[in-house]
Formats: sequence, C-alpha cells, structure tokens
Amino acid sequence: MEKQQALFTPELPLTSLRTIKRALSLLEYHLREPGVAFTSTQVARDWLRLKMGTLEREEFVVLYLNNQNQLLAHETLFTGTLSHTEVHPREVVKRALYFNAAAVIFAHNHPSGEVNPSQADKAITQRLVQALRLVEIRVPDHLIVGGRQIFSFAEHGLL
Repeated sequence: MEKQQALFTPELPLTSLRTIKRALSLLEYHLREPGVAFTSTQVARDWLRLKMGTLEREEFVVLYLNNQNQLLAHETLFTGTLSHTEVHPREVVKRALYFNAAAVIFAHNHPSGEVNPSQADKAITQRLVQALRLVEIRVPDHLIVGGRQIFSFAEHGLL
C-alpha cells in the first residue's frame, strides 16, 4: 500500500505528509495494544479515513480480528479503478483462514466521495458474509470511506 499515492498528495506540503504518516503509525500502534477492540471505534474510523480517504482508485481492505476483536493484521486485498473493484470471496476466505481470524471488517473507498453503498456493494457484502459464515468467521462491519465520511453497513442494518 506504500506505493499507492493519495489523490491530492502533490498539493500537501512535506511536513503535512510526514504528520499524516506519523498519525497513521500512532493509530495503528494504539489499535494493536492489548485490550483495544477494533470494531466501529472512532480510532478505527480515523485510521481508515487517513489511510483511504484520498486514494484515487478503489481499494478493498480487510481487517483481520481475533475473538476479542483486536487487530491481528490488515491488508489491501484488491485494487480497482476509479469506480469499481472486483472482489473474490474465495480469496477473502483464504486470507482470513491464513491469519486464523475469528472476525473480519471490510473497508473500501469511493474516490468520488459518495459513501452510500451501491447495489454491487450490498451484493458482494452478502456473498462475503455467507462464504465466511461457512467457516465460522464473523463480519461485524463493512465500512465505505469517501473523503472524510464513512458509511457503516452495521449501523444502517445492512449486515
């Protein structure tokens, strides 16, 4: 993910870029501390907003959690175009099992800034939930990041 450039990166001064990178590091460190749960916390949202809010292409990120909803790992599984990312449930299940995750949170960005989920977003989320349910992995949330806004599937009753 380091090689991905943010949409407005050239306009930000070097000191601002360093500050953002440091903030991401601090938030990630905080999320890995014992006892810090990752599900739908403000810290998690801030981390995702900084990490994904200005990307120029859609990315699909998976956060792998243990039984206490603590972060085990995270990765960008799929990168797409300006308006679409193809997500493969088989790959998501395979990676979740690799990390021995008890739960996963999905996050993807909408470079347009529009955070409302499309029908395709809703459909793939349901396919992923069904596939992961077969191997007893929970999906507490799917978050869509659009600029500074975040849409939560869980908070809107879509999970």
